[in-house]
Amino acid sequence: MHILSDRGGLPLVVGISAGNTHGLHGLKPMAGGLRSRHDPERGRRYKPRKLHADKAYDTSELRRWLRGKRIAVRIARKGIDSSEQLGRHRWVIERTMSWLTGYRRLSPRYERQPRNYLAFLGHAAALLCYKRLLQLTT
Repeated sequence: MHILSDRGGLPLVVGISAGNTHGLHGLKPMAGGLRSRHDPERGRRYKPRKLHADKAYDTSELRRWLRGKRIAVRIARKGIDSSEQLGRHRWVIERTMSWLTGYRRLSPRYERQPRNYLAFLGHAAALLCYKRLLQLTT
């Protein structure tokens, strides 16, 4: 399960891949598929400014690719940076993963077909967004 979320933990893009593939291979298609949205207050397109990730995503190719997309890279470097510094940002995505796996059909994985599992994952992400909307409006 791959998830890109905003600062508050709302899932922006969800995806799946095989269990034996590295998460790094799922990040590029998801970040590339993240569409910018129009901000009516500013009158222009809104793009993500930063990407926070753990040390597993520390590759020079990924850093170059993200810089080419004009996204600031906040990835801990292997052997140099401490994992604890990213902890305050990483818990957001861990919490989002916990919210999503709280839905019965997602954990454990009952679906054999990847498209069915992705549909349930997208539905769960939409429910999370809807619940957050209800909290903000009431």
